[in-house]
This record gives sequence, C-alpha cells and structure tokens, in this order.
Amino acid sequence: MPCEVAARFLILYGSQRGQAQSIAEEICEQAAEYGLTADISCLSNQDKYNVDSEIRPVVFVVSTTGEGDPPDTAQKFVRKIKNKSLPHDHLSHLRYALLALGDTNYADFCNGGKTIDSLLQRLGAKHFYATGHADDGTGLEVVVDPWIEGLWDALKKTFSGMSASNQTGAARSDCTQDNNHKNESGQEKNKSDLEVDLHLLKLSEVHSQNEKNVTSDSSEAETPSTTLVASLKQSVLPLSESVLKVPALPPSYLEVVLEQASTEGETVPSGKDGYHEVYISKAVQLTQDDAVKSSILLEIDISEQDVAYQPGDSFDILCPNRASEVEELLLRLDLQMQRNFAVQVSLLKNSSKKAAKVPLYIPQNSSLQFILTWGLEIRSIPKKAFVRALADFTRSSSEKRRLLELCSKEGSADYNSFIRDANVCVLDLLQAFPSCLPPLSLLFEHLPKLQPRAYSAASSSLQHPEKVHFVFNVVEFPSCPEHPARTGLCTGWLVDHVSSILQPLGTVPASECLGTSALPKVHVRPRPSSTFHLPSDPSVPVVMVGPGTGVAPFIGFLQQREKEHETNQEATFGETWLFFGCRHKDKDFLFREELERFVHNGTLSHLIVCFSRDEPDAAGTVNRPTYVQHNLLLHAKNVASILLKDKGSLYVCGDAKNMAKDVNDTLLEIIGKELQLDKLDAMKIVAGLREEKRYLQDIWS
Repeated sequence: MPCEVAARFLILYGSQRGQAQSIAEEICEQAAEYGLTADISCLSNQDKYNVDSEIRPVVFVVSTTGEGDPPDTAQKFVRKIKNKSLPHDHLSHLRYALLALGDTNYADFCNGGKTIDSLLQRLGAKHFYATGHADDGTGLEVVVDPWIEGLWDALKKTFSGMSASNQTGAARSDCTQDNNHKNESGQEKNKSDLEVDLHLLKLSEVHSQNEKNVTSDSSEAETPSTTLVASLKQSVLPLSESVLKVPALPPSYLEVVLEQASTEGETVPSGKDGYHEVYISKAVQLTQDDAVKSSILLEIDISEQDVAYQPGDSFDILCPNRASEVEELLLRLDLQMQRNFAVQVSLLKNSSKKAAKVPLYIPQNSSLQFILTWGLEIRSIPKKAFVRALADFTRSSSEKRRLLELCSKEGSADYNSFIRDANVCVLDLLQAFPSCLPPLSLLFEHLPKLQPRAYSAASSSLQHPEKVHFVFNVVEFPSCPEHPARTGLCTGWLVDHVSSILQPLGTVPASECLGTSALPKVHVRPRPSSTFHLPSDPSVPVVMVGPGTGVAPFIGFLQQREKEHETNQEATFGETWLFFGCRHKDKDFLFREELERFVHNGTLSHLIVCFSRDEPDAAGTVNRPTYVQHNLLLHAKNVASILLKDKGSLYVCGDAKNMAKDVNDTLLEIIGKELQLDKLDAMKIVAGLREEKRYLQDIWS
C-alpha cells in the first residue's frame, strides 16, 4: 500500500460500565492482524485527540445509559459537537464508523450512539462504514462480531482511497465514493452510507438460524452422532466436524502474586463510593406463602445519615457474591489454602495489550477471598474472548475443542443457547470442563467489577421521615443442565440477610420487637432520577402503570400526594390513575390495604386492577382483562384524554422485556384509534410524549 504510515486509525469509546471500552480494546488488539495500527482513547480524554482536525479514520464505540443518554464519559464530547454555533461543514473532513450498544428491552434503543451519530452527520462528517446497533437484549455479539469482521475491509478501502487521493492530488469529499461500481448494464451505482455492508448487521442471526436448521436435519447424514443432543459439553453435526473460525487469543496483561501477609480488618469497599452503612429496621413478607413469587418489603433507617430522596428515586445496594460460590471457585482453582493471602496485581512487562491498566476495582493487598467476594462479578456471563482464553488452559483435547466451538463464529447458536441464555458463569464452565485450570490472572483480566443492584424507593420521606422502603421479588433460577438451582445474587442475599427479622404477612414489624444491635445492616447509595418524579404542578393528572413490584415508586408518589393534600387542602390536585396487576388477588396483591386507603381518602382517583391467574368469577365474565395493557385499552378514552387533552403524564414501572413493550404497543393503538392515525404517525406522537418527559419509564430486564 502506498504511504503505509497512513494505515493508522483512531478508536474513541464512550463506556458506562466497561462494555464499550472492552469492545474498543478488542478492535484495537485485532488491528495488527490486518496490518493496521490503532490508537485508542476514551471520549472523556479530550487532550488525547481532536476531531476538529483529525485526518485518520475514526471508529466510535458508544454505549447507552440512563434514559437513552450517552454515557457519562461521552457527555463532554456531546456538548462540544452539539454547539449550534459550529458551521455545518465543521467536520466535513472526518471519516468515521460507529458501533452503538443498547438493549431493545429499554426505550430509546442505542440512543447514546445514535445521538453522536446524528450530531457528527449534522456537522458534515461522513461514514466510511455502516453504523452498527448491537442489542444486549439478544446478545451484543450477534451484531458486534460481524460488524468488526467487516470493519477491516472498510478501513482498507478507506486507506486505499486516501492514498489514491494523495497521489492524484484530488481531495475527495466522500471516501465512500471509492465503493462506486458498475452494474450489469454498465451504469454506475453508488452505495450510500447506509447501504455499505448493511448485511453485516443481521449476518450472524441468519447464520445462527441456518445452523439450527442444518443441525436439526438428520435426513442427509445417518450417523450415530445425529442421535446426540447438543449441550454445553457436547456438540453435534455439523458443528462437531466444522472448521472453526475462532477469535484471536486475548493478550494477557496482568501479573498476580499471592503473598502470605495479614489481611485482617477488611470491610465492604463502600466508603469512597458514596455508600452509607444503615440498619434494616423492618422486613416484611408481602405475599402469601403459596404465591408464585415471594415479595419482601424492607425498611431502611437513614436517620443517622445525610441522605435525601424523592419518590421515583432509586438506591444502589451493595451485595457480595454468595459465600458458597466463592468457596467452590477457590476449590476449583486449587486456591482454598491461599484464600487469606494478600493479592498484588501489576502489569505484565511487554504485554501486547494497548492501554493496559490494573483494574481499579481490584484493591491491592486485600485477601483473595475478599476480592472474589466483593470485587469481581463471578456470576457474569463469560464473553467469547474469555471462553477463547479458557480453551488455552484446558488439557483435554475434546474439552478444548468444545470451548473453541462455543467461542467460534460457527458456534454462535450454541454459545447463545448454552452460555448466554442459560446464564452460565465461569464457575459453571469450570465445573463442566474439569481439565480447564486457568491462572488467577485470567479471571482478573476478564471478570468485570461486581456491580450494585438498584431498587426503586417505595416510600415518601413526608410519610416516613428518616426511612426509605424497598420492595423486591426473590428471583429464582431453577436448575438446568448447565447449572444448579440458585437465587438472584442480591435478592437471595437480602432474604438470607434479613432472615432473623423477617415477619410473615400481617405480623408485628421487627423494629418493634428488636433493638438496633440485633438489626442487620446494609450499604446503600442514593441514585437520584433526573425525570421519574411527580409533576411539579400537582394539578397535572397522572397515569401510573405498575404491575407486581413495579408498583413500588407509585406507592411513594401516592404517599407524597396524600401528605401534600393534608398540608394544603386548598390546592388543586389532578386525577391519579393506577393500573396494577398480579397473579392472584388473595396471594400477591401488594400494598392492597394502603392502595384501598388511598382510594378511600381521594388520593388515588382510580385503582384499576387485574389478576392474571385467578379463575373467572361466578358471573363467568367474558374477555376478563388479564394484564395491565388490557385494562389500558378498556379505559382508552380516559388515557388518551389525560395525555393529549389535559397534558398529563404517563409513568410505567416494571418488566422491560414483556410488560413495558406491551404497554408501549397498547399506547400506540390507543393514540392511533383516538386520533385516527396510522401507526407511524402514532409513533411520532408517542415520541413527542417521551421528548416532553410526559411518558417516563423505570424498567428492568
């Protein structure tokens, strides 16, 4: 290639919890394999790059956080390119590609990346490769892997075009013109930015489906292996005999030394991160013993802490990894005798990993057991790069082959089925492949930071001064071939943690029976919401949709309104509607007495409920509403009037994967029917409600 020094590009990433950074680093490390050189920087480090004068191709990797916002590390960059005083051709010299990360279970899918993409386009920047939108809801790798695979040819074409341009002295305004080609009739056809390699975005989905179809067709190959069933440990034809395309081995970059030294006095790593250690003053079971799910209310005493919150805010709760799982991991790694040794972590000399650094969440001189308990997310689903690295530390050739299959392009369907969808963790893999014995450094390199779990406040400080309430379901993962039965990491720990004070439904609260010395403690950190609050004007009507534990923030809303009405009875208050649903009226109708009190005293104008698994009543009601969206349809005119005529607000809290999507679809149907609009125009109206912050969601997957 003429002018080889030009084959250098820049990678800029905006990451909230490390996924975008990890993918950006993966691209950086792969570049050398294709004869390219990459420089990499976080978008927050604006002293290390300058897009205003950047002549190299730029690859952006950007995640989405909050309510469709760019990550915190990208906010400064976004403000810079959002400056309306910049001319429309300000970045006309810039050639870029962008990979956006998001989750279709949430509103504003990939909006962090889309925001940056649109702003760059507005300033004249040009794509040299189609934007990728990766979905964590179905597996980022479904789009990420083929997108990266296609990136290298796109970069080489771009460099080739730049080199040709330099040789001829003709400066091109759009490097994608290099992709011009002639069709069969001899006429030139120009691929637009959005057409370039667009097929890559769905390539692995098609491949996975084809692989499933081929695997299930046994008519062409009547061999003994066709009777086998694929599993985590076992593959079947054609995968078992395929030539594999596996990812490059991630370079090692950490050195871990265990020293026999004192590690006494270690505590939860919370002080510098804004956490407060507080008492759990009450724990009450809100559901009957025979309910499908067990729901628990916790009351946290914040009287000794400087903590303020509003209804609609959340709190982060620090929880440890399960002691039994830490013990199993230590045993499996043959490190049980070194559990109390002090850990020293440093960078390997001469590592090929660019921008390598010791993770800040691994504290120096802490014990190994402490780090595995409080530092690393040992339940995280291993990424393909981790599986690839594990294969190199597996002695059995058959086990190594299976691990390579699971991380390969050809094994994407098996990876999704037996690792990602099955919620397999590193311990599960180590149990399934007994000849795999990785060094501790490999776990430190690939396991992410143990994250806190967020819970919506289910109270108002006006109603419960110096207290905050949380509600949660105890999450249960039944046993399956890939792993044993287990409870959710935080919910399982919490229910064990409060077992000494947990009271059955309808009994005396623990705080009235026990002194504080007998109460368990927990570390919490306020997580204020920027928008999920009651309207500042109490006369604005609100519609709340919160089935199950999704009702939590609305209990806080209604407690707040109740107290505001008591202190200002002359004020005008808008209507309040709550759409609630659960399985059984007599088993899991959360906060039933309190909600009925709100209705009785006028705080709650309309309580609309449904019970999905109760038998029809004696009257044999036909088409009885099963879920909250069905009741929304029954009250479509009221909902439409509140949102469109009275300029009210709609709040949705709960499950993102099913309920929130169904409610959104129902809202589109309601608006379409009431305004006689087609779906596209109804979508524009709903988008407007979101922009005006009158359609707000607090949802989780």
